[in-house]
Amino acid sequence: MAAKRLYEGDDQKENQDQQGGKRLKKLPSFSTVIRDVIMAKSLQNFCLALEPLLRQVVKEEMEHKLAQGALMLPRSPQRQIQEEFSNLKLIFKKPPILPIYTFSKIEDEEGNHLQIQLIDTLTGETPVAFHRLSNLKVEIVAVNGDFPGDREEWMATEFNNNIMREREGRRPLLLGDVSVTLRDGVAYITHLSFTDNSSWIRSRHFRIGARVVPESYDGPRILEALTERFTVKDQRGELYKKHYPPALVDDVWRLDRIGKGGAFHVKLGAEHIETVQDFLKLLVIDPDHLRVILSSMSDKMWEGTINHAKTCPIGSKRYLFNDPYYGNTVFLNPICEIMGVILQGNLYTPDQLSIQQRAYVQSLAKQAYYNWDKLEETEFSLPANALLPKLPAPQGLMASSSWHAANQEITTVTEFQIEGPNESQFFEAAFSLDFSGSKTQPD
Repeated sequence: MAAKRLYEGDDQKENQDQQGGKRLKKLPSFSTVIRDVIMAKSLQNFCLALEPLLRQVVKEEMEHKLAQGALMLPRSPQRQIQEEFSNLKLIFKKPPILPIYTFSKIEDEEGNHLQIQLIDTLTGETPVAFHRLSNLKVEIVAVNGDFPGDREEWMATEFNNNIMREREGRRPLLLGDVSVTLRDGVAYITHLSFTDNSSWIRSRHFRIGARVVPESYDGPRILEALTERFTVKDQRGELYKKHYPPALVDDVWRLDRIGKGGAFHVKLGAEHIETVQDFLKLLVIDPDHLRVILSSMSDKMWEGTINHAKTCPIGSKRYLFNDPYYGNTVFLNPICEIMGVILQGNLYTPDQLSIQQRAYVQSLAKQAYYNWDKLEETEFSLPANALLPKLPAPQGLMASSSWHAANQEITTVTEFQIEGPNESQFFEAAFSLDFSGSKTQPD
Protein backbone atom coordinates (compact mmCIF):
# COMPACT_ATOMS: atom_id res chain seq x y z
CA MET A 1 0.00 0.00 0.00
CA ALA A 2 2.92 2.33 0.78
CA ALA A 3 4.44 1.73 -2.60
CA LYS A 4 1.14 2.57 -4.24
CA ARG A 5 0.82 5.81 -2.33
CA LEU A 6 4.32 6.74 -3.42
CA TYR A 7 3.34 6.16 -7.03
CA GLU A 8 0.19 8.15 -6.60
CA GLY A 9 2.17 10.98 -5.04
CA ASP A 10 4.61 11.11 -7.90
CA ASP A 11 1.78 11.14 -10.36
CA GLN A 12 0.11 14.00 -8.52
CA LYS A 13 3.35 16.00 -8.54
CA GLU A 14 3.77 15.44 -12.24
CA ASN A 15 0.27 16.72 -12.86
CA GLN A 16 1.01 19.81 -10.79
CA ASP A 17 4.19 20.45 -12.83
CA GLN A 18 2.23 20.17 -16.06
CA GLN A 19 -0.41 22.60 -14.81
CA GLY A 20 2.29 25.00 -13.74
CA GLY A 21 3.84 24.82 -17.24
CA LYS A 22 0.56 25.68 -18.81
CA ARG A 23 0.22 28.69 -16.57
CA LEU A 24 3.71 29.89 -17.56
CA LYS A 25 2.87 29.67 -21.28
CA LYS A 26 -0.18 31.92 -20.83
CA LEU A 27 1.97 34.74 -19.50
CA PRO A 28 4.05 36.14 -22.45
CA SER A 29 6.89 38.54 -21.81
CA PHE A 30 6.49 42.32 -21.99
CA SER A 31 8.56 42.59 -25.19
CA THR A 32 6.40 39.97 -26.86
CA VAL A 33 3.31 41.94 -26.04
CA ILE A 34 4.81 45.15 -27.47
CA ARG A 35 5.89 43.39 -30.66
CA ASP A 36 2.46 41.90 -31.19
CA VAL A 37 0.83 45.30 -30.74
CA ILE A 38 3.14 46.97 -33.29
CA MET A 39 2.57 44.21 -35.85
CA ALA A 40 -1.20 44.42 -35.42
CA LYS A 41 -1.12 48.21 -35.85
CA SER A 42 1.02 48.00 -39.01
CA LEU A 43 -1.25 45.40 -40.50
CA GLN A 44 -4.28 47.57 -39.77
CA ASN A 45 -2.67 50.60 -41.47
CA PHE A 46 -1.70 48.49 -44.47
CA CYS A 47 -5.24 47.23 -44.86
CA LEU A 48 -6.63 50.75 -44.62
CA ALA A 49 -4.24 51.95 -47.33
CA LEU A 50 -4.99 48.98 -49.56
CA GLU A 51 -8.78 49.22 -49.26
CA PRO A 52 -9.38 52.08 -51.83
CA LEU A 53 -7.21 50.32 -54.40
CA LEU A 54 -9.02 47.05 -53.94
CA ARG A 55 -12.39 48.80 -54.17
CA GLN A 56 -11.36 50.52 -57.44
CA VAL A 57 -10.09 47.28 -58.98
CA VAL A 58 -13.25 45.41 -57.99
CA LYS A 59 -15.42 48.25 -59.32
CA GLU A 60 -13.65 48.31 -62.70
CA GLU A 61 -13.82 44.55 -63.04
CA MET A 62 -17.51 44.49 -62.16
CA GLU A 63 -18.30 47.26 -64.66
CA HIS A 64 -16.33 45.42 -67.33
CA LYS A 65 -18.12 42.14 -66.67
CA LEU A 66 -21.51 43.83 -66.55
CA ALA A 67 -20.84 45.54 -69.88
CA GLN A 68 -19.84 42.23 -71.42
CA GLY A 69 -22.92 40.60 -69.96
CA ALA A 70 -25.15 43.34 -71.38
CA LEU A 71 -23.78 42.68 -74.87
CA MET A 72 -24.52 38.96 -74.47
CA LEU A 73 -28.08 39.46 -73.26
CA PRO A 74 -30.61 38.40 -75.87
CA ARG A 75 -32.78 41.18 -77.26
CA SER A 76 -36.25 40.86 -78.56
CA PRO A 77 -36.42 40.72 -82.38
CA GLN A 78 -38.64 43.79 -82.45
CA ARG A 79 -36.19 45.86 -80.39
CA GLN A 80 -33.26 44.66 -82.49
CA ILE A 81 -35.00 45.72 -85.70
CA GLN A 82 -35.76 49.11 -84.20
CA GLU A 83 -32.12 49.68 -83.29
CA GLU A 84 -30.72 48.51 -86.61
CA PHE A 85 -33.19 50.04 -89.07
CA SER A 86 -34.35 53.33 -87.54
CA ASN A 87 -34.13 56.36 -89.85
CA LEU A 88 -33.96 58.88 -87.01
CA LYS A 89 -30.68 60.59 -86.31
CA LEU A 90 -29.24 63.49 -84.32
CA ILE A 91 -26.79 65.78 -86.11
CA PHE A 92 -24.76 68.89 -85.36
CA LYS A 93 -25.99 71.50 -87.83
CA LYS A 94 -22.51 72.99 -88.26
CA PRO A 95 -19.10 71.86 -87.00
CA PRO A 96 -17.37 73.63 -84.10
CA ILE A 97 -14.76 76.26 -84.87
CA LEU A 98 -11.18 75.13 -84.33
CA PRO A 99 -8.87 75.18 -82.46
CA ILE A 100 -10.56 74.46 -79.14
CA TYR A 101 -8.98 75.44 -75.82
CA THR A 102 -9.82 74.42 -72.27
CA PHE A 103 -12.41 76.63 -70.56
CA SER A 104 -13.10 78.48 -73.83
CA LYS A 105 -16.64 78.63 -75.15
CA ILE A 106 -17.23 76.26 -78.05
CA GLU A 107 -19.09 77.79 -81.00
CA ASP A 108 -19.82 76.67 -84.54
CA GLU A 109 -17.72 77.69 -87.54
CA GLU A 110 -19.77 80.87 -87.99
CA GLY A 111 -19.40 81.97 -84.37
CA ASN A 112 -22.94 80.96 -83.35
CA HIS A 113 -24.21 78.53 -80.71
CA LEU A 114 -23.82 74.85 -81.53
CA GLN A 115 -27.11 73.53 -82.88
CA ILE A 116 -28.43 69.96 -82.65
CA GLN A 117 -31.14 68.79 -85.00
CA LEU A 118 -33.21 65.63 -85.22
CA ILE A 119 -33.61 64.48 -88.81
CA ASP A 120 -35.00 61.64 -90.84
CA THR A 121 -32.08 60.24 -92.83
CA LEU A 122 -34.38 59.50 -95.77
CA THR A 123 -35.54 63.10 -96.18
CA GLY A 124 -32.89 65.08 -94.35
CA GLU A 125 -35.66 67.04 -92.62
CA THR A 126 -36.89 67.18 -89.04
CA PRO A 127 -39.80 64.73 -88.58
CA VAL A 128 -42.18 67.36 -87.23
CA ALA A 129 -45.08 64.95 -87.59
CA PHE A 130 -43.77 62.98 -84.59
CA HIS A 131 -45.15 65.11 -81.79
CA ARG A 132 -43.85 62.69 -79.21
CA LEU A 133 -40.32 63.61 -80.27
CA SER A 134 -40.75 67.33 -79.73
CA ASN A 135 -39.47 67.42 -76.15
CA LEU A 136 -36.65 64.92 -76.10
CA LYS A 137 -33.91 65.24 -73.50
CA VAL A 138 -30.45 65.15 -75.07
CA GLU A 139 -27.18 64.64 -73.20
CA ILE A 140 -23.95 66.21 -74.48
CA VAL A 141 -20.86 64.07 -73.90
CA ALA A 142 -17.19 63.87 -74.81
CA VAL A 143 -16.34 60.89 -77.01
CA ASN A 144 -13.06 59.18 -77.84
CA GLY A 145 -11.69 60.63 -81.08
CA ASP A 146 -10.99 57.19 -82.56
CA PHE A 147 -14.69 56.25 -82.44
CA PRO A 148 -16.39 55.20 -84.71
CA GLY A 149 -13.58 54.99 -87.26
CA ASP A 150 -14.88 55.26 -90.80
CA ARG A 151 -18.35 53.90 -89.99
CA GLU A 152 -21.52 55.95 -90.26
CA GLU A 153 -23.61 53.74 -87.95
CA TRP A 154 -22.97 51.99 -84.66
CA MET A 155 -24.76 50.32 -81.79
CA ALA A 156 -25.83 52.30 -78.73
CA THR A 157 -23.62 50.18 -76.48
CA GLU A 158 -20.60 50.97 -78.65
CA PHE A 159 -21.29 54.67 -78.34
CA ASN A 160 -21.74 54.45 -74.57
CA ASN A 161 -18.50 52.51 -74.15
CA ASN A 162 -16.55 55.28 -75.89
CA ILE A 163 -17.84 58.15 -73.76
CA MET A 164 -14.90 59.81 -72.04
CA ARG A 165 -14.99 60.69 -68.36
CA GLU A 166 -12.79 63.08 -66.43
CA ARG A 167 -9.50 61.98 -64.98
CA GLU A 168 -9.53 61.02 -61.30
CA GLY A 169 -9.58 64.05 -59.07
CA ARG A 170 -10.46 66.42 -61.94
CA ARG A 171 -13.56 68.46 -62.69
CA PRO A 172 -16.21 67.07 -65.08
CA LEU A 173 -14.74 66.91 -68.57
CA LEU A 174 -17.51 69.08 -70.05
CA LEU A 175 -19.03 72.15 -68.44
CA GLY A 176 -22.09 74.13 -69.48
CA ASP A 177 -25.20 72.92 -71.29
CA VAL A 178 -24.55 69.20 -71.00
CA SER A 179 -28.29 68.52 -71.03
CA VAL A 180 -30.62 70.22 -73.50
CA THR A 181 -34.18 69.73 -74.70
CA LEU A 182 -35.19 69.31 -78.32
CA ARG A 183 -38.11 71.53 -79.25
CA ASP A 184 -39.57 70.95 -82.67
CA GLY A 185 -36.53 68.86 -83.42
CA VAL A 186 -33.93 71.54 -82.61
CA ALA A 187 -31.79 72.42 -79.55
CA TYR A 188 -29.09 75.05 -79.00
CA ILE A 189 -26.01 74.69 -76.81
CA THR A 190 -25.48 78.22 -75.53
CA HIS A 191 -22.37 77.42 -73.52
CA LEU A 192 -20.04 74.43 -73.57
CA SER A 193 -16.36 74.05 -72.72
CA PHE A 194 -13.76 71.39 -71.95
CA THR A 195 -11.94 71.41 -68.61
CA ASP A 196 -9.04 69.20 -69.69
CA ASN A 197 -6.87 68.79 -72.76
CA SER A 198 -6.92 65.71 -74.97
CA SER A 199 -3.25 64.75 -74.65
CA TRP A 200 -3.85 62.12 -71.95
CA ILE A 201 -5.94 59.73 -74.04
CA ARG A 202 -4.48 57.34 -76.56
CA SER A 203 -6.09 58.93 -79.62
CA ARG A 204 -5.10 62.47 -78.51
CA HIS A 205 -8.47 63.59 -79.88
CA PHE A 206 -12.01 64.16 -78.66
CA ARG A 207 -15.36 64.40 -80.37
CA ILE A 208 -18.51 66.06 -79.06
CA GLY A 209 -21.40 63.63 -78.98
CA ALA A 210 -25.13 63.99 -78.36
CA ARG A 211 -27.39 61.12 -77.32
CA VAL A 212 -31.03 60.88 -76.31
CA VAL A 213 -31.53 60.31 -72.60
CA PRO A 214 -33.15 56.82 -72.43
CA GLU A 215 -35.54 57.80 -69.63
CA SER A 216 -37.07 60.55 -71.78
CA TYR A 217 -37.86 58.43 -74.82
CA ASP A 218 -39.30 55.05 -75.72
CA GLY A 219 -39.42 54.37 -79.40
CA PRO A 220 -37.28 53.59 -82.47
CA ARG A 221 -33.61 54.15 -81.85
CA ILE A 222 -32.23 57.61 -82.60
CA LEU A 223 -28.64 57.48 -83.79
CA GLU A 224 -26.28 59.65 -81.77
CA ALA A 225 -24.67 62.82 -83.20
CA LEU A 226 -20.90 63.16 -83.47
CA THR A 227 -18.63 66.01 -84.54
CA GLU A 228 -15.37 65.51 -86.38
CA ARG A 229 -12.39 64.62 -84.19
CA PHE A 230 -10.29 67.47 -82.81
CA THR A 231 -7.61 68.18 -80.24
CA VAL A 232 -8.22 70.26 -77.12
CA LYS A 233 -5.31 72.43 -76.02
CA ASP A 234 -4.63 74.01 -72.65
CA GLN A 235 -5.93 77.54 -72.22
CA ARG A 236 -2.43 78.94 -71.89
CA GLY A 237 -1.95 78.08 -75.56
CA GLU A 238 -4.73 80.54 -76.40
CA LEU A 239 -2.37 83.37 -75.53
CA TYR A 240 -0.35 82.45 -78.61
CA LYS A 241 -3.08 81.33 -80.99
CA LYS A 242 -3.66 82.87 -84.41
CA HIS A 243 -6.85 84.74 -85.24
CA TYR A 244 -8.99 83.72 -88.21
CA PRO A 245 -9.58 86.25 -89.56
CA PRO A 246 -7.13 88.67 -87.93
CA ALA A 247 -8.20 92.17 -86.89
CA LEU A 248 -6.45 95.40 -87.76
CA VAL A 249 -5.59 96.00 -84.11
CA ASP A 250 -4.18 92.49 -83.59
CA ASP A 251 -0.48 92.11 -82.89
CA VAL A 252 1.39 91.20 -86.04
CA TRP A 253 2.40 87.80 -84.57
CA ARG A 254 -1.26 86.76 -84.83
CA LEU A 255 -0.54 86.21 -88.53
CA ASP A 256 0.42 82.77 -89.78
CA ARG A 257 4.14 81.91 -89.79
CA ILE A 258 5.00 84.81 -87.45
CA GLY A 259 5.63 83.53 -83.95
CA LYS A 260 5.38 85.67 -80.85
CA GLY A 261 8.90 86.72 -79.93
CA GLY A 262 10.32 84.86 -82.93
CA ALA A 263 12.83 86.10 -85.50
CA PHE A 264 10.18 87.47 -87.88
CA HIS A 265 8.40 89.24 -85.04
CA VAL A 266 11.64 90.87 -83.91
CA LYS A 267 12.53 92.01 -87.44
CA LEU A 268 9.11 93.54 -88.01
CA GLY A 269 9.24 95.27 -84.62
CA ALA A 270 12.57 96.85 -85.55
CA GLU A 271 10.76 98.47 -88.50
CA HIS A 272 7.91 99.66 -86.23
CA ILE A 273 5.48 97.13 -87.69
CA GLU A 274 3.58 96.18 -84.55
CA THR A 275 0.03 95.41 -85.72
CA VAL A 276 -1.70 93.70 -88.59
CA GLN A 277 -2.71 97.15 -89.84
CA ASP A 278 0.95 98.23 -89.93
CA PHE A 279 1.77 95.06 -91.86
CA LEU A 280 -0.96 95.64 -94.45
CA LYS A 281 -0.12 99.32 -94.90
CA LEU A 282 3.49 98.51 -95.76
CA LEU A 283 2.31 95.67 -98.00
CA VAL A 284 0.27 98.22 -99.99
CA ILE A 285 2.85 101.02 -100.02
CA ASP A 286 6.10 99.10 -100.43
CA PRO A 287 5.73 95.31 -100.70
CA ASP A 288 9.34 94.93 -101.86
CA HIS A 289 10.61 96.48 -98.63
CA LEU A 290 8.34 94.21 -96.58
CA ARG A 291 9.74 91.21 -98.45
CA VAL A 292 13.28 92.35 -97.66
CA ILE A 293 12.40 92.54 -93.96
CA LEU A 294 11.15 88.95 -94.13
CA SER A 295 13.83 87.80 -96.56
CA SER A 296 14.59 84.67 -94.50
CA MET A 297 10.97 83.56 -94.93
CA SER A 298 10.46 81.02 -97.71
CA ASP A 299 8.20 81.86 -100.65
CA LYS A 300 5.62 79.37 -99.42
CA MET A 301 5.60 80.87 -95.93
CA TRP A 302 5.46 84.38 -97.38
CA GLU A 303 2.45 83.47 -99.49
CA GLY A 304 0.70 81.92 -96.48
CA THR A 305 1.31 84.99 -94.31
CA ILE A 306 0.12 87.40 -97.02
CA ASN A 307 -3.02 85.36 -97.72
CA HIS A 308 -3.85 85.27 -94.02
CA ALA A 309 -3.30 89.02 -93.66
CA LYS A 310 -5.58 89.74 -96.61
CA THR A 311 -8.51 88.06 -94.85
CA CYS A 312 -8.51 90.89 -92.29
CA PRO A 313 -11.73 92.99 -92.39
CA ILE A 314 -10.78 96.53 -93.43
CA GLY A 315 -13.84 98.40 -92.18
CA SER A 316 -15.41 101.55 -93.53
CA LYS A 317 -13.14 104.24 -92.09
CA ARG A 318 -11.59 106.69 -94.56
CA TYR A 319 -8.69 109.12 -94.19
CA LEU A 320 -7.72 112.14 -96.28
CA PHE A 321 -4.33 113.62 -97.07
CA ASN A 322 -3.87 117.04 -98.70
CA ASP A 323 -1.00 117.87 -100.99
CA PRO A 324 0.55 120.87 -99.21
CA TYR A 325 1.79 122.40 -102.47
CA TYR A 326 -1.04 121.92 -104.96
CA GLY A 327 -4.13 121.44 -102.82
CA ASN A 328 -5.09 118.08 -104.27
CA THR A 329 -6.62 115.53 -101.88
CA VAL A 330 -6.32 111.75 -101.73
CA PHE A 331 -8.74 109.50 -99.81
CA LEU A 332 -7.36 106.31 -98.23
CA ASN A 333 -8.78 103.30 -96.43
CA PRO A 334 -7.22 101.98 -93.16
CA ILE A 335 -4.48 100.05 -95.01
CA CYS A 336 -3.44 102.98 -97.22
CA GLU A 337 -5.24 101.89 -100.38
CA ILE A 338 -6.37 104.79 -102.59
CA MET A 339 -10.16 105.07 -102.67
CA GLY A 340 -10.47 108.37 -104.53
CA VAL A 341 -8.72 111.64 -105.35
CA ILE A 342 -9.70 115.25 -105.91
CA LEU A 343 -7.68 116.84 -108.71
CA GLN A 344 -8.33 120.47 -109.66
CA GLY A 345 -11.65 120.30 -107.81
CA ASN A 346 -12.94 117.13 -109.50
CA LEU A 347 -13.35 113.72 -107.85
CA TYR A 348 -11.91 110.63 -109.55
CA THR A 349 -11.32 106.97 -108.83
CA PRO A 350 -7.81 105.53 -109.32
CA ASP A 351 -8.77 103.66 -112.48
CA GLN A 352 -9.74 106.95 -114.15
CA LEU A 353 -6.22 108.32 -113.84
CA SER A 354 -3.48 107.98 -116.40
CA ILE A 355 -0.31 106.13 -115.52
CA GLN A 356 1.57 109.35 -114.78
CA GLN A 357 -1.21 110.86 -112.71
CA ARG A 358 -1.62 107.62 -110.82
CA ALA A 359 2.08 107.74 -109.95
CA TYR A 360 1.59 111.23 -108.54
CA VAL A 361 -1.41 110.12 -106.46
CA GLN A 362 0.49 107.09 -105.19
CA SER A 363 3.32 109.38 -104.12
CA LEU A 364 0.73 111.26 -102.04
CA ALA A 365 -0.32 107.95 -100.51
CA LYS A 366 3.29 107.27 -99.62
CA GLN A 367 3.54 110.66 -97.91
CA ALA A 368 0.34 109.85 -96.05
CA TYR A 369 1.88 106.56 -94.91
CA TYR A 370 4.83 108.34 -93.31
CA ASN A 371 2.51 110.88 -91.68
CA TRP A 372 -0.28 108.50 -90.72
CA ASP A 373 -0.79 109.92 -87.24
CA LYS A 374 -1.53 113.34 -88.73
CA LEU A 375 -4.24 112.19 -91.15
CA GLU A 376 -7.79 113.38 -90.77
CA GLU A 377 -10.57 110.80 -90.55
CA THR A 378 -13.49 111.50 -92.86
CA GLU A 379 -16.76 109.96 -94.01
CA PHE A 380 -15.78 109.60 -97.63
CA SER A 381 -18.23 108.30 -100.22
CA LEU A 382 -17.95 108.34 -103.96
CA PRO A 383 -21.17 109.63 -105.57
CA ALA A 384 -21.81 108.19 -108.98
CA ASN A 385 -22.53 111.60 -110.55
CA ALA A 386 -19.08 112.84 -109.54
CA LEU A 387 -17.22 110.42 -111.78
CA LEU A 388 -15.81 111.90 -114.97
CA PRO A 389 -14.46 110.16 -118.07
CA LYS A 390 -10.90 108.88 -117.96
CA LEU A 391 -8.36 111.66 -118.12
CA PRO A 392 -6.39 111.94 -121.36
CA ALA A 393 -2.71 111.08 -121.22
CA PRO A 394 -0.58 114.18 -120.55
CA GLN A 395 1.58 115.61 -123.29
CA GLY A 396 4.94 117.32 -123.29
CA LEU A 397 7.27 116.99 -120.36
CA MET A 398 5.57 113.97 -118.72
CA ALA A 399 5.31 112.06 -121.95
CA SER A 400 9.05 112.39 -122.60
CA SER A 401 10.23 111.75 -119.07
CA SER A 402 12.69 108.97 -118.41
CA TRP A 403 10.50 107.13 -115.90
CA HIS A 404 7.47 106.86 -118.18
CA ALA A 405 6.98 103.25 -119.33
CA ALA A 406 4.50 102.93 -122.15
CA ASN A 407 1.84 100.22 -121.92
CA GLN A 408 2.94 99.34 -118.36
CA GLU A 409 0.62 99.71 -115.37
CA ILE A 410 2.09 101.19 -112.20
CA THR A 411 1.03 98.90 -109.41
CA THR A 412 3.43 99.99 -106.68
CA VAL A 413 4.57 103.29 -105.27
CA THR A 414 7.31 104.97 -107.30
CA GLU A 415 10.69 105.79 -105.82
CA PHE A 416 10.22 109.54 -105.67
CA GLN A 417 8.53 111.56 -102.95
CA ILE A 418 7.35 115.15 -103.15
CA GLU A 419 9.34 117.19 -100.69
CA GLY A 420 9.33 120.70 -102.06
CA PRO A 421 8.39 122.93 -105.01
CA ASN A 422 11.68 122.44 -106.83
CA GLU A 423 11.30 118.68 -106.82
CA SER A 424 7.64 118.97 -107.78
CA GLN A 425 8.01 120.97 -110.98
CA PHE A 426 7.67 117.71 -112.83
CA PHE A 427 4.12 117.30 -111.53
CA GLU A 428 3.39 121.00 -111.95
CA ALA A 429 3.80 120.52 -115.66
CA ALA A 430 1.62 117.42 -115.55
CA PHE A 431 -1.29 119.07 -113.77
CA SER A 432 -1.12 122.36 -115.59
CA LEU A 433 -2.91 120.46 -118.35
CA ASP A 434 -6.61 120.94 -118.65
CA PHE A 435 -8.84 117.92 -119.18
CA SER A 436 -9.16 118.50 -122.90
CA GLY A 437 -5.46 117.84 -123.36
CA SER A 438 -4.35 121.45 -124.03
CA LYS A 439 -1.54 122.94 -121.95
CA THR A 440 -2.23 126.05 -119.89
CA GLN A 441 0.48 128.56 -119.19
CA PRO A 442 1.70 128.50 -115.60
CA ASP A 443 2.08 131.75 -113.80
